[in-house]
Amino acid sequence: MHLLHILKALFMTAMLMAAIAANAEIPRPEVVKAEGKCVEPTDVMRRNHMEFILHQRDETVHEGIRTSKHSFKQCISCHAVKDDQGEYVSVDDSRHFCVTCHEYTAVNIDCFQCHADTPRSTDKHELRVNE
Repeated sequence: MHLLHILKALFMTAMLMAAIAANAEIPRPEVVKAEGKCVEPTDVMRRNHMEFILHQRDETVHEGIRTSKHSFKQCISCHAVKDDQGEYVSVDDSRHFCVTCHEYTAVNIDCFQCHADTPRSTDKHELRVNE
């Protein structure tokens, strides 16, 4: 009976060590910094960005109200990532600012079935003019 307790303790220790080792190897997402000041504090945006996007969608599509504060276009324009050749990466690239966190959290991104995943060359200028 004593040997059974020792084997159980060894097994539990091995499982705990394996879990710790597996956790240590999980890469954290590399969060892309925006070019300017974000419209909300970082912790608020990380927790609530989807609510902001849905609210903006409802106001724009259903009520015809267009603002830039929580616009999807604003997010894309400020957070877009460029590759080594200076071209914006698409959502198919793991460096895309949405993909880095969404892959980490295993959340599907379906926004880009309709929306552009990279800014147009005039997006930043247009947003600054319209603010």
